[in-house]
Amino acid sequence: MRTILFVCLLLWSQKTLAQEKPKIEFDGQFSIIGSYSPEAEKEVFLGGRYLPELNLDVPIDSLRSFAAEVSANVAGNTAFHPFSEGESRGEVGLYRAWARYTHRQIEVRAGLQKIDFGAATILRPLQWFNQIDPRDPLQLTNGVYGVLGRYYFLNNANIWLWTLYGNEKTRGFDAIETNARIPEFGGRVQLPVPKGEIAFSYHHRTANSSDAGFLPIFEEIPENRFGLDGKWDLGIGLWAEASVVHKAKDLGIFTTQSLLNVGTDYTFGIGNGLNAVVEHLVISNDSQLLTFENTVHLSAIAASYPLGFFDNLNAVLLYSWSTKDVTFNLNYEHQFKKFTGYVTIYYNPDTPVGFQQNDLVNLFPGPGIRLTAVYNH
Repeated sequence: MRTILFVCLLLWSQKTLAQEKPKIEFDGQFSIIGSYSPEAEKEVFLGGRYLPELNLDVPIDSLRSFAAEVSANVAGNTAFHPFSEGESRGEVGLYRAWARYTHRQIEVRAGLQKIDFGAATILRPLQWFNQIDPRDPLQLTNGVYGVLGRYYFLNNANIWLWTLYGNEKTRGFDAIETNARIPEFGGRVQLPVPKGEIAFSYHHRTANSSDAGFLPIFEEIPENRFGLDGKWDLGIGLWAEASVVHKAKDLGIFTTQSLLNVGTDYTFGIGNGLNAVVEHLVISNDSQLLTFENTVHLSAIAASYPLGFFDNLNAVLLYSWSTKDVTFNLNYEHQFKKFTGYVTIYYNPDTPVGFQQNDLVNLFPGPGIRLTAVYNH
């Protein structure tokens, strides 16, 4: 039904804007991945993914324009223990399907889209609508179905308003899924301040604990979440990002969730320039609002260094102060003439904490190595 509505909207828009000559582009991304994780149940993983993308751009006049994007996710993979039976799976579905109308300082986008905001870069309390993993060089994420409107003031302030419908999966630090039959809604106000910007965000959804397995069963749990973030450039980058989530039903320690991130970044004048990011995140799941009785502390460091015009090196390190677990990811990137190659060395604990779970990115426990080749056309 959502796909049919989007196609109808696209056809109506093309008819309405028939007097303008549209610009149509077809491109895509093809990637293949191979990894070896000696401590995983199935050590060898092989996979491929193709994201074909069709873009339509129609300028209406000097102030108005219309654009649309449709892309698919075609993927298959297999994981196996050498010389024994393995496990394979494949999927074909929509990756993005949206239409956008812009007029002066107004933008409205409807359909399956990515919504992303906030000041933090690694451990992100405001990652409410996507599953971007900082370790993934392709930055893949599922989208959400909804309508997003944005208004940009001339002083760089902006207002976001959105409504979502038909989205069930968990996102960000969600403990339970969303009731897909009940609309979600929210907004964001972002304001310029000296040396930076601050923003306040709000979102309301109805959660569903029917499939959680570890919580009382409620199909409808009203939930309100509030976010506050700010970022400043003071020679070094400084930011803070916080989120408070409160559910109207009693779910024990999962009734409320509080997250606070503080971070900084700086580019050192070493060689070609070493950029380092440091963040600390506090997570607290409690039965009462803002009691901070069950806290988890996580620290993360990310560093990137350009080895040359075609080569880059980046690393991400995460440490959990409560479990003493370490997550490490070292990635080398080389840009060839027609494709980009990645060599990744990693270590993931058996029970990862902190990074968002992403069903588009396969991660395995223990040490391992991953080879990735990406071709964009």
